[in-house]
Amino acid sequence: MEAAFAAAIGVLCACGIYLLLCARVLPVILGITLFSYAINLFLLGMGRLSTGKPPVIAPGAAYADPVPQALVLTAIVIGFAMTAFTVVLALRSLSITGNDHVDGLSDNRISGEALRDE
Repeated sequence: MEAAFAAAIGVLCACGIYLLLCARVLPVILGITLFSYAINLFLLGMGRLSTGKPPVIAPGAAYADPVPQALVLTAIVIGFAMTAFTVVLALRSLSITGNDHVDGLSDNRISGEALRDE
């Protein structure tokens, strides 16, 4: 089970980093989201997933650690706010530049500049 959990985190990280390296805004936003999901799973896994244990300390009993769960809930809220901010920022950039390229340059300008430099 731990190997499948680690593989899922690795796949999410790899896909998130791949999408972060794209030149368009939407894949970058999706990459940030996937990477934050991987980090949330990592934080949850660090709390040693346990089932059937009480969430509060009982005398002589093992308990589930609530700190990783609180960290994941906080990270989910921060990730949602960050995603909303980047979507609004991307829409503003689209309205100003007229394209959705990350650096604000259209594909024609990039290829034209590359041809002129050679």
